[in-house]
Amino acid sequence: METIVVKQCLQATLSADPNIRRQSEVDLRQAEEKLGFIDALVSILESDTDTGVRQATALYLKNRINKAWNPADDYPQSKRLSDQEKESFRPRLIPLLASTPPNVRAQLIPALQVILHTDFPDKWPSALDITMQLLNAQDANSVFAGLQCILGICRCYRFKSGENRVNFENGIVVNTFPQLLAMGNRLVQETSMEAGEMLRAVMKAFKHAIYFELPPHLREHENIVGWCTLFLNTVAKQPPECSLEDEPEDRERNHWWKAKKWAYANLNRLFVRYGNPATLSKSNGEEYAAFSKAFLQNFAPEILKVYLQEIENWVSQGSWLSKTALSHILTYLDECVKPKVMWAHLKPHVENLTSHLVFPVLCLSDEDLELFESEPTEYLHRKLNFYEQVSAPDISAMNFLVSLTKHRKKQTFTILNFVNEVVNRYETASENDKNPREKEGALKMIGTLASVILGKKSPIAGQVEYFFVRHVFPEFNSAHGFLRARACDTLEKFEQLEFKDPNNLVLAYRSILAKMADDELPVRVEAALALQPLIRHEVIRSSMQSNIPQIMQQLLKLANEVDVDALANVMEDFVEVFATELTPFAVALTEQLRDTYLRIIREVIERGESNEEDEGVGILDDKSVTALGVLQTIGTLILTLESTPDVLLHLEELLMPLVRITLEKNLYGKASPIGKGENLANQLCLPQDLYTEVFEIIDSCTFAAKSISLTMWEAFELMHATFKAGAELYLEDMLPALENFIQFGPDHMAQNPRYIEMVADLIRDIFNDGKISGVDRICGCKLAEALMLSVRGHVDDYIGDFIKYAMTNLLNDEVKVKSYRIHLIEMVINAIYYNPMLAMSILEMNGHTNKFFGMWFANIDNMVRVHDKKLSISAITALLTMPAQNVPQSVHDGWPRLLHGLVKLFQTLPQAEKNREEAKNESDFQLTSDYDDEDEDEEWGEDEDWENETEETEDVKDEGAAYLDFLSEEASKYSAVAGAESDDDLEEESLLETPLDSVEPYGLLKATLINLQQGQPQYYENLMKHLESQEQQILEEVVQHADEVAVRQAQASQAQAAQGPASLTNGNGQQ
Repeated sequence: METIVVKQCLQATLSADPNIRRQSEVDLRQAEEKLGFIDALVSILESDTDTGVRQATALYLKNRINKAWNPADDYPQSKRLSDQEKESFRPRLIPLLASTPPNVRAQLIPALQVILHTDFPDKWPSALDITMQLLNAQDANSVFAGLQCILGICRCYRFKSGENRVNFENGIVVNTFPQLLAMGNRLVQETSMEAGEMLRAVMKAFKHAIYFELPPHLREHENIVGWCTLFLNTVAKQPPECSLEDEPEDRERNHWWKAKKWAYANLNRLFVRYGNPATLSKSNGEEYAAFSKAFLQNFAPEILKVYLQEIENWVSQGSWLSKTALSHILTYLDECVKPKVMWAHLKPHVENLTSHLVFPVLCLSDEDLELFESEPTEYLHRKLNFYEQVSAPDISAMNFLVSLTKHRKKQTFTILNFVNEVVNRYETASENDKNPREKEGALKMIGTLASVILGKKSPIAGQVEYFFVRHVFPEFNSAHGFLRARACDTLEKFEQLEFKDPNNLVLAYRSILAKMADDELPVRVEAALALQPLIRHEVIRSSMQSNIPQIMQQLLKLANEVDVDALANVMEDFVEVFATELTPFAVALTEQLRDTYLRIIREVIERGESNEEDEGVGILDDKSVTALGVLQTIGTLILTLESTPDVLLHLEELLMPLVRITLEKNLYGKASPIGKGENLANQLCLPQDLYTEVFEIIDSCTFAAKSISLTMWEAFELMHATFKAGAELYLEDMLPALENFIQFGPDHMAQNPRYIEMVADLIRDIFNDGKISGVDRICGCKLAEALMLSVRGHVDDYIGDFIKYAMTNLLNDEVKVKSYRIHLIEMVINAIYYNPMLAMSILEMNGHTNKFFGMWFANIDNMVRVHDKKLSISAITALLTMPAQNVPQSVHDGWPRLLHGLVKLFQTLPQAEKNREEAKNESDFQLTSDYDDEDEDEEWGEDEDWENETEETEDVKDEGAAYLDFLSEEASKYSAVAGAESDDDLEEESLLETPLDSVEPYGLLKATLINLQQGQPQYYENLMKHLESQEQQILEEVVQHADEVAVRQAQASQAQAAQGPASLTNGNGQQ
């Protein structure tokens, strides 16, 4: 492709004319997949001096590399770059990096990282040699390029362990890190922005190198001393003038503050993961034992000393600290609480740290107040979305407080004394002298400690109610909205508080109810969240019953004002607890919930369509989490309406637009890959979660109605289309609803064979799609079983395929999971039960008869559920009805084994029925109250324990390390059996309903034996003579038991007839 043509297109993208810009972008999209496009972009960057053109070129180059270097993972729709283009581009990239200005370089660095991640070392082994040359160069630009290369290389090994890191640790680290350390020591003495950017790269390279394992080279005393000294010097360095921009946000992004950020992070990582013996897991405890002991004694106290000095400088207004720096310092303090060595250093400072660091961090800032007043929605997202703000200083401060009071109980009084000073000062001050921010911060502190204060055997739990009456309740009527919101939040945090005076409880409820109509949005939301835990009190539930529809209306209105997923959780709880009261309003409530969901999803879709060049709308934000909560509330509502089929029918029609938009828009297809720098909150709710909830709603509607409406058949077609469009990996979520369609709609399927074909098509894809694993194919087995059991006489054309899928996989040595093997065997057993003559002819035709019967009877002991045993009994009795002359010759001699199998099945059937009954009882088990107290982790000792000074000087066991050990042990168990057969027995499913439930096995066998004896006496005698006397006796007992069952059934029928006609409804709601 000619460079001049590409350059002209790039120049046109800078035109002031939007039409010219749009056309140039179209031309570039058409050109980017042509051979030579990458080379043309590089040539422009090498030769052109126009700043705008170079920046546009770099941007297109970065995007092209991101999309086309390894598109299989992230951009499957993009055409992969050819090996020829890659070979041509690699050697030209690094020189470009060393010769371009910062604004262009910023676009090239991500491209370098993508290529190193994909190609190093296998496809680009020379990258390390090039890096070494650049690091040894005499000009700053070349050194900078070398730093970016070593940073990219370290990123490649960030999550690797064991043998996968050998070359990295023994080669790359040993050969380059001494040079990086020396370079870092020179850079930290400088003050230019370029030096800050290079120092930042050194810090991040170390971060990636130690993220998962600490290389032996860096464990050596001399080396770790050098690096820790560099980090401490970076932390303590007086910020250069170029790093002190006017706006805090600009400072946070400055290279010098980024370098400080990673210096803090590296020191913390060294201590938390490798330098504290208590946090080491069993898997690495021996390897790092000596290092951690030395680090804890010699390095950790020095780090704390420097951190405390930074806090002192910050408190005295002598220095500015970024939010990430504050967060890292507080995180380190948190980790110093547990080891007794570090606690001895930290303890003398606790009181000052509480008043001069923790408290100011927890108080509302000017920025917070501005958000509260001008952007309340953003304020709520920031304050309620803990995952998104996981590195925020106030979250770290709260974590520190919890650790301090949980593990060093005596310090709780230090904190509470401080809180009391603040609230008492506020109470006694004149109106002009009151500081509402301090009061709000104090309430936030005590709310943070609610679980500790109310812990078992707590000596202070009894004083909390008085504190609420005196210091919390008055703020419900505060003139400051943020204080009213904090009062609501404090009540929510103390949800386990037992009010001794019922009047105080009622006052709290009425105050919260009033605040739900507050003028300020954050207050209304906090009040709604505080209302949720109050429903555990009987007196409050009784008060709510009369106005629950109005409360739900307020909640729905709030949900439409702000997308906070916690509100959906509140609504879901209310729907469950007040199901009876809400039933008359179910239709209106569902309609409003549906409209809320549709609004959110349409906003998401519109945003995605207007921003198609970005990574898409697959990983969503608060909106998707809120939408998910709305769906869950609808699902809960449906489950409460099982006894009202007419209402359910109406709800199905109302909910179809919701089902339609979710499934037709294929949101899952736009999902971007996790790990692209997205924050944790955005990774928590993927579109698949929305799919799961929609499928559950369809499942609930069809299961509750026990029939399939025409509306739901439309949903069935949408599910089939969704599966075919690429959602096959979500088959397990679809399965319950699909089974309902088959079980409750067999007549409709029989009249409309295309629905049978759709299910058969799903099964076909399940067994032919390489992306679907063996165990996941159990879903295919279950669908085939549902068809053969429910749509009897109408699936003859598919029996051959079902048997073929099962036998092909059974004859494959890879079937090691027992449950999968049993389902495959039962797929053929179902075919035999469906039509024994047809199934046997297909098995015989393919030479599978002997092999299958051998598998069947070899695994009969593994068929432990009542369903399994009934199915085998039904299939064997079906085989026994075949005329003797139709029994295949290949199994003729072994045919008497059928009776042996029956004996074994009936011997174990009573125990299976007992197990099923126990499973049902367990699923029906409910606590006497939905709100019974759970065991508290925050248990106080007896009085002498928290007064004893030795409690303050002991090591605290690290729960995180114990949890990691548990995970490691579980992983080891899994690895040990990965190559062997998995012994996962099928478990009874309490909600499993199939047509086999109506089969009475004892009577079935009796009728079969009588018919056989009367119709084919010789055949009957030949079969029976192979049984031992004990086995014959068991069969006689089965026949006798069949008579007893028949008598009981007759008596039950007579008793029902004697009671007269009952007003019973069928699944369609008709009498």
